[in-house]
Amino acid sequence: MREHVIVVDLGYGDAGKGTVVDWLCAREPVQAVVRFNGGGQAAHNVVLPDGRHHTFAQFGSGTLRGVPTHLSRFMVVDPLALTAEAAHLCELGVPDPFGLLTVDRDALLATPYHVAAGRARELARAADRHGSCGMGVGETMAYALAHPELAPTAGDCESPARLARKLHALRETLEVTGPPVDDCVAAYRAFAERVILVDSSFTTALLRRRPVVFEGAQGVLLDEWHGFHPYTTWSTTTFANALTLLDGAGAVRLGVLRTHTPRHGPGPLVTEDPAIEVTEAHNGTGPWQGPFRVGHFDAVAHRYALAVAGGADALALTHLDAPVSRMCVSYDLGELPVGTAGDLDRQARLTDRLRTARPRYADGVDDWPAAVTEALGIPVCLGSSGPAAADKVLFTRAGPGLRPGNRSTGPNPGGVITHERV
Repeated sequence: MREHVIVVDLGYGDAGKGTVVDWLCAREPVQAVVRFNGGGQAAHNVVLPDGRHHTFAQFGSGTLRGVPTHLSRFMVVDPLALTAEAAHLCELGVPDPFGLLTVDRDALLATPYHVAAGRARELARAADRHGSCGMGVGETMAYALAHPELAPTAGDCESPARLARKLHALRETLEVTGPPVDDCVAAYRAFAERVILVDSSFTTALLRRRPVVFEGAQGVLLDEWHGFHPYTTWSTTTFANALTLLDGAGAVRLGVLRTHTPRHGPGPLVTEDPAIEVTEAHNGTGPWQGPFRVGHFDAVAHRYALAVAGGADALALTHLDAPVSRMCVSYDLGELPVGTAGDLDRQARLTDRLRTARPRYADGVDDWPAAVTEALGIPVCLGSSGPAAADKVLFTRAGPGLRPGNRSTGPNPGGVITHERV
């Protein structure tokens, strides 16, 4: 792996970004994993060969391999949640997780006051809940948009007086209860002393030491501008933020999908089928997100995700071991049109249309990499049949077709797709 890689979920999330990032970090030396959207609501599961398991939220999914994490300015950083995550990483044998962490000073800070306000807002929706993760990420973004000069950032943790002023204003504006401001300031000051806070020039220098893996959060179908409003996230989930950080440097855009299409919480899932029997070791009903739902592979929705994301260079397909063989190839209402970014009224109308959409299926799919390549027009380069790096199969495209061949030991004449187990 000589190039930077951007890992993005082309569904509603939960496709396996964490295990793909772990595989990339196990395969060859990686300078860092850069997080470029979302915050503490991520849940990227990694399982090592010896059985150790961690659900990554803010730390990059290469941490168990000793790969450093950089939280970019596009992240919403929750120091209290980071401390809890670091404690579990220590239990798993990572001696100093914070020593592997750098944080951009401009990254927004999620606080207990944001969490309280966000949860209250979701509860007030009653039966019309949007499926919040309850981590205050959306409230943090909304407050920053409304009060850009008062929004706390990671850099404020170095200035107790400035941070205290912002936290007092935040608590008063949101009209919520929570821990005393002085206690928060002390905790955040301790956080600033444990991590390395950097400015934007750090990312530029980091990218010169290639390769870097950019790890996305959630999925493109939840994107704040192009997702199915209002069941979306307050985050840009496409490749866009990573490309901004790259500033013209090249990178492989890797989209991640399952052989079926899951969704956590409310919102459209056109191919939903409760009869699908798949094992979910790390997903279930959450108190804020709601139930974990499963549908058949939705090529229409994933083509839409590719369109709004500006395409991808290759795909990683997980859950090849799942007992599924049906693919949605079209809707009765046709392909999903891409609208202007930020036109949420239009996105809400699209959501309403999806409520009555009827899927049309192709049955008997037994070669999922070939079927997905054909349906989406993007080659599947990586397959996964389990949570560990050893469960991955690398496909090398050298011509038409998508037929696994023998282990690749060199050039691949004849147009056969070879695979390599790692």
